[in-house]
Amino acid sequence: MTASVALRAGEALGYLGLGTNVGDRRLQLQTAVDALGRHGVRVLASSATYDTDPVGDVLDQPDFLNACVRIATALAPEQLLDACKAVEREHGRTTDVTAPDYVRHGPRPIDVDLLLLGDAPYSSERLTLPHAQVAERRFVLVPLLELDLDLALPDGTRLMERLERLPLDEGVRRSGDPLDVSAAG
Repeated sequence: MTASVALRAGEALGYLGLGTNVGDRRLQLQTAVDALGRHGVRVLASSATYDTDPVGDVLDQPDFLNACVRIATALAPEQLLDACKAVEREHGRTTDVTAPDYVRHGPRPIDVDLLLLGDAPYSSERLTLPHAQVAERRFVLVPLLELDLDLALPDGTRLMERLERLPLDEGVRRSGDPLDVSAAG
């Protein structure tokens, strides 16, 4: 990752993807950003927000509002994943696949995805970094590259080059200004 940011001792630079298609979508994103600070995550910057067409298993649902944020944290990868999942639960996201109202890729009040953390890859049963689809989805790459046009994966793959190779038919439309990060860490 190439963004130059003053990190505190023990912190790593990372990026999260945020998405929602339920309720007041911008408010959902903003409250998630605000909550991250209570979980050991400093939010340094936000992309603009983007209206995006649903992708995945359920296409017949409202459009999503997406953004990416640059973060700094001293949390280890698994701890950061736990923090992201805690924010989702606090904001009404059902992540239990056995719950009767769980629908994979279905409507959700908030999605907080850990995209990148530090300069090295990471892999466990629960988590793979960089995120397996970070370079495959226009709705992730457009806001992510807004934060750092020179961003690259740990293997050197430049994300701008990946974006240029993706088909243009995945609807991603700029919707609004960046989220407020002033109180988020």
